[in-house]
Amino acid sequence: MLRRIAALRPPPRAAALAGAAPYSSKSTSIPQKQQRVRDHAFDGIMEVQKRVRRFHALYSLILYAAAPTAPSRGGGSGAVSVPFTRLGALARRQLRLAPLDAGRFLLRHAHAFHLFLHPVHRMLHARLTPRAAAALRAEAEAVAAALPSASVIRLRKLLLLAPPHRRLRLEHIHLLRRDLGLPDDWAESIIHSNPSLFRLTPDGFVEFLPSPTDPPDLTVAAVERARERHYREHRAPDSAEEDARFAFPTRFPPGFKIGKYFRIAVWKWQRLPYASPYADVSGHDLRSLEAQRRMEKRAVAAVHELLSLTVEKRTTLERLALFREALGVPKKIKEFLLKYQGIFYISTRGNQGKLHTVFLREAYYKGELLDPNEIHEARRKLEELLMISPQKANLDRMFTSMGRGWDELGGGRRGGAELRDEFLGNAGGRKRHADTDGADSGEDSGVESLYID
Repeated sequence: MLRRIAALRPPPRAAALAGAAPYSSKSTSIPQKQQRVRDHAFDGIMEVQKRVRRFHALYSLILYAAAPTAPSRGGGSGAVSVPFTRLGALARRQLRLAPLDAGRFLLRHAHAFHLFLHPVHRMLHARLTPRAAAALRAEAEAVAAALPSASVIRLRKLLLLAPPHRRLRLEHIHLLRRDLGLPDDWAESIIHSNPSLFRLTPDGFVEFLPSPTDPPDLTVAAVERARERHYREHRAPDSAEEDARFAFPTRFPPGFKIGKYFRIAVWKWQRLPYASPYADVSGHDLRSLEAQRRMEKRAVAAVHELLSLTVEKRTTLERLALFREALGVPKKIKEFLLKYQGIFYISTRGNQGKLHTVFLREAYYKGELLDPNEIHEARRKLEELLMISPQKANLDRMFTSMGRGWDELGGGRRGGAELRDEFLGNAGGRKRHADTDGADSGEDSGVESLYID
């Protein structure tokens, strides 16, 4: 990190005039508006997450449609099946999918969803495959394993980010529960199970209660621990130590143009002192320009700390905005984060630009999480399952078991014929292609044969 900070120092005048690119502003403060540069590594993550969100949405509809007969609504209920006509109607009404989109998604992800003709009802049914159910069970087990200690610490640190009252709304935390790695019943398993650590108020707030069992580093931010660890590993001269004392790890996206004056502004901003995101600054005088700049840097530290508390070091901008007042972030939160593109990245991929996901840059390298955890690894299993090509699944046997279910799948003969032509094409060519893939696909070619009736 010290090398990156040293690279941001203002160069000598002759070198700056010779090699630095011109910048539109000569101010020594970071410009409020900057050109947004895309990072394809982060955008690629969101393309995969688009499939994951659609998978969870359809699986929730399967559980909802099978609620009267399902033995459990847990993450491992892969044997629950529902008629596809019911599932397609719910997808069109609740998810606003096009008539053929639900069937097309299930066919494209044949390793996650299985379509079959019910032996009794003689209707086309849909359910999870054993591998998809196992992936969901692995995630649920990882969340349960982190519940006794890690989940409680994350929730307590989140409440500490909201001084001076140290409390947050219950529904806001509930929307962030998956990002924090909390179970769906976190109010029961964490709040009510630890009355000495949390208190649920009648007006719907969760409050932090001090405890003598809290670790001494509970209010130490992640960036502060990283600075201390780096200092111990690399004994630096006094000048470098001064530069890194209040600095953040910064890595700008590829293609981001750093001019001379912008480089100077970032170097000065890195040396600017600021209060800890866990400190109470409600009584500070903010009338001076210097105090406002320090509070702005503290807001950067607060967002940095919240993203550090998440399991995958990312969350949506909409969920982050729920904690804007508690973190002390300005109202125009998107413009505020775009000002610091070297620390955060906002991706608009995955939902036609309607969803904004905020990443912590330092936590990723070439699209991979640098410090993965068990919950992240369990979720990766589902992502890898959804990325497998449907050509490596035993689609021919599944299509044969569907019988006349194509019309149900497409909402009629016309839609069924469209999907059949899209996925089968020329029957002879399809058969030859399946025979060729079958020799190389190993267990994948028959992995779903458990569901062939």
